[in-house]
Amino acid sequence: LNPGPWRIPYHHRALLDYCRRLNVTLEPFIQLNHNAYLHATRAFEGKPQRFRSIKADFQGGVAELLEKVSQQGRLDEFVSKEDQEILLQALRDWGALDRDYKYNANLRSADVRGFARDPGGGLMGDPLPSDPISLQELLRSRMWRYVQSFAHYDFQMTMFQPIGGMDMIGKAFAREVGDLIRYNAKVTQIQQNGSGVTVSYVDTTSPSAVQQATADWCICTIPLSILSQLPIDVGRPMKNAIDSVPYVASVKIGLQFKRRFWEEDEAIYGGISYTDLPIQQIAYPNTGFNSGGRGILLGAYMHGGANSFEFTAMTPAERVASAVEFGAAIHPQYRNEFEHGVAVAWHRVPFTLGCAGQWTEAARAQHYRNLCQIDGRIALAGEHASQLPWQEGAILSALDAITRLHERVVKT
Repeated sequence: LNPGPWRIPYHHRALLDYCRRLNVTLEPFIQLNHNAYLHATRAFEGKPQRFRSIKADFQGGVAELLEKVSQQGRLDEFVSKEDQEILLQALRDWGALDRDYKYNANLRSADVRGFARDPGGGLMGDPLPSDPISLQELLRSRMWRYVQSFAHYDFQMTMFQPIGGMDMIGKAFAREVGDLIRYNAKVTQIQQNGSGVTVSYVDTTSPSAVQQATADWCICTIPLSILSQLPIDVGRPMKNAIDSVPYVASVKIGLQFKRRFWEEDEAIYGGISYTDLPIQQIAYPNTGFNSGGRGILLGAYMHGGANSFEFTAMTPAERVASAVEFGAAIHPQYRNEFEHGVAVAWHRVPFTLGCAGQWTEAARAQHYRNLCQIDGRIALAGEHASQLPWQEGAILSALDAITRLHERVVKT
């Protein structure tokens, strides 16, 4: 389980470059699995539906609707006759429509949405098509919201994860810089003057007198959720920016089961199921496919919204119990197969106190540039000092900060 950062998109080039240079081995992260579930409590009698079926039926219904509009001449002023013929061909292929441009139960639609009985061998090998869901029912179910989420630029394939966990990246950096890292140092104050910066801290393993470290310059990567609580000698514009960014609430819950029932019973290998229940997501492991023994699911991933705050307020045991209860609506096997669980609420993690900086457009317009400016001898870096609240944003903000700091030092 990765209770913190979870995945690396292909376009996060800076992070991928560090993984390559630091020999952090990556493996695929399966974002989209057409055989995973979409679930809505008030649709389809609460029964989960396969992603492929919802996607195919939505496309088929929309394609049939557009074909009807085209035949009525409604597109004449927008599309030429020649292009309308091409459009009809495209709609037929995209929507898996039959020769009459209807979306219904047949082997053509089954090739996309799945079969009631898959093609087989011998005398019992004839496939049977499955029955599509009507466009009206799909619209009312609002499941189309989940279909679109996979098209978002941040979640497009290919995605990666480090073998052994996301902290393999942190361990690789630690290996490179060695004893330059001073561990268990809790910062209590940051001061600066015209000649340098002094950072006061205490050793958390053996609380004693306050110690100090001095340098000509300071690049501070402490999250704003913590930095806003510390005395720091910066000008009013930067201090206002530090104090103006709340942090997103997020909770992840890992669940261990006696067997990988999602593979054995339901043929789900990796990917994510979405639900409107408070747990929001169930994610399946990306490794160990088709193996025996125990398995671990991401049983909940709440990011922002009331559910995140509600689960943050629970004890870890209460969070796990709730995840099992809600998850059983999608996987009834939960009740018999569950063994153990672990829950992490990011607002409860003492060195981050939240998931990521929750910028609004108004806050960025007012404070972002002030946050990123070099204030005297102090510069800030981290995902909060970027337009991208991912690990990639943290790296890019740091590269930007040290580049500008280098230029300033060279000039002076």
